[in-house]
Amino acid sequence: MDERTRRDRTLRLLEARLETLAGISEREPRGERRLEREIAAAVAATKHAIDLELISVEEAGAVWGRVAGRHPAAGWCRMGPRLAA
Repeated sequence: MDERTRRDRTLRLLEARLETLAGISEREPRGERRLEREIAAAVAATKHAIDLELISVEEAGAVWGRVAGRHPAAGWCRMGPRLAA
C-alpha cells in the first residue's frame, strides 16, 4: 500500500468511526458518558496516526471538525483535535 492510499484509508476510517460515535452519542440518553472509552480510543487512534505521520494535525482537525459540524449535540467532537494534538 502506498503512502497516499494509506493516508486516505486512515482518514476514511477515522471519519467513519467518529461519525458512528457522534450519532450514537446524540441518540442515546447519557450517550457521551456511555461511550467514554470508545471516544478515548478514537482520540488515541487520532494521536497515533499523527505520531506515525499517517495523517497531519490539520487533516485530523478537518475530520473532527466535519463530524462536529454534522453532529452539533456531540460536544466531545469539538474538543477532539485539541485532545489529539
